Amino acid sequence: MSLLFTDFASWEAHCTQTGEPLYQPVLDYEIEQKGRTEAEIWAGLQRAYDVMRDAVHTGLTEDMTSRSGMINNGAKKIAASPVTVLSPEFKQLITRALGAKEVNSCMGRVVAAPTAGASGILPGVLVTLQDLHKLEDQRILEGLLVAAGIALIIEQNASLAGAVGGCQAETGSAAAMGAGAIVYCLGGGVPETFAAVAITIQCMLGLICDPVAGLVEVPCVVRNASAAAIAFSSAQIAIAGVNPVIPVDQCVAALGEVGQSMETRYKETALGGLANTPMGRQIEKRVLVQDIDILPDEESQQ
Repeated sequence: MSLLFTDFASWEAHCTQTGEPLYQPVLDYEIEQKGRTEAEIWAGLQRAYDVMRDAVHTGLTEDMTSRSGMINNGAKKIAASPVTVLSPEFKQLITRALGAKEVNSCMGRVVAAPTAGASGILPGVLVTLQDLHKLEDQRILEGLLVAAGIALIIEQNASLAGAVGGCQAETGSAAAMGAGAIVYCLGGGVPETFAAVAITIQCMLGLICDPVAGLVEVPCVVRNASAAAIAFSSAQIAIAGVNPVIPVDQCVAALGEVGQSMETRYKETALGGLANTPMGRQIEKRVLVQDIDILPDEESQQ
């Protein structure tokens, strides 16, 4: 990927021709673009993964109450819930993704992968994957490179930004990155890895970005949890050999087309969707008042 592939077909063709693992072209691209050694790139990936793990831990152990009040320790409540709807492993996935995203909403330290609004998805997915399958960190870091390559191609042909393509571009892309990483880490081939990306995009297509009060809290946090679940389900479908029917590059093109046609009010403007509900507008007014109240008195500063 030092030549920066513009589509998944070229990436797959390169790996088929050279016999390189899927992550290698992305590593080469990173070395070339960053001007760093391979060792430095791996060290940077390790730091990023450590931050992801820390975010998961923080979200499940520390107070996660946002200033708006919309986020209030949701991950810990789910973990402690006496009523269990999901399997223990599934429940862990949900709580980890939600907890890591709550850290972002409470101004904690996260990895924007690919964005801060989707910053709970890869941590939840990768930490749970490693836990379930007892994978070494190195394998997870390779999966992170594969996820980065997926994001690079989506960015070129569609978007990773909610303001451009809606939430499908943020949580959808993050879920696709996670699904591809899962399949790679579990030994799936390139076709299965890219099938997971295609299936995930198909599941997330059309999702709007409608943050209440313009804050990356509601519905963003719960969407991180559901996107992590979709990443796992898509990976399971793909690694079993199920054909996504629509090729991955065409799925990415559809993502871009839907994003372009989406009305502006559904693209991070807080003008439509949940942000435009009566409760959403009440919260917006309350948050704005809070912001005004904490501003310093200009006259006292003169």
